[in-house]
Amino acid sequence: MEKRAGDSEDHGWHRGLWWGHGVINGEDYWREKKGASGFIRTDKVRGRKRADGFEFRGVHRLETRAGEAMAGLETVWTLRDTKGERWIDFSMTLRGQSSLRFGDSDDGGTGIRLREEFREDRGAKLTNAEGLRGAKEIWGKASPWTHYEAEVNGKQYGVAMLSHPSNLRHPSGWHARNYGLNSANPFAASSFAGEKGGERGAYELAAGTALRLRYRVILHAGALDVAARYDGFGKEKA
Repeated sequence: MEKRAGDSEDHGWHRGLWWGHGVINGEDYWREKKGASGFIRTDKVRGRKRADGFEFRGVHRLETRAGEAMAGLETVWTLRDTKGERWIDFSMTLRGQSSLRFGDSDDGGTGIRLREEFREDRGAKLTNAEGLRGAKEIWGKASPWTHYEAEVNGKQYGVAMLSHPSNLRHPSGWHARNYGLNSANPFAASSFAGEKGGERGAYELAAGTALRLRYRVILHAGALDVAARYDGFGKEKA
């Protein structure tokens, strides 16, 4: 990724908007640590115009550190400009060639990492549907949506992330940090509860069956009624 002056250089695997998980069949698909992480390879990406925006479809595969194919992953990214708001819809379908075990880990999920103005120590605010405020309160708590707000170049902006009610274990907990990271993670019940070594959040996906997840990210200027946007999103078919 292109580096810009002032960008943080921590956690280089936080790539804007992405999906991964810290433990799948013992492999790490969240971090990018040489010799310690598996790989999510991209085989094909196709884009097409839509009447209301643009769509990308990707075909990917999960590989072990040894280079063995473990699962197929299909992604769809839909970008729309709606009444002054930018919507990014992300959906994914994961199918294991053999059974997949998601271990309990807070490092995982569908995540966003925002620019430095969205750090809490620079005045940014993070809230969720239950009215909790700040990463310290929101981390690990179940909620259908979260919302970042910050001042950028003298103007107020926000980024809301909505989890569709069809998602596994909805509403999931959130891996929220005070430096602009937040991810919806359905596989971390024990980690979020501070249960060292616990596996309540673990999940087995049988070979050939599909895990489907869907999210919407809304970029906006000024104020946003996130609850109303979520109500509309939740009524859409998965």
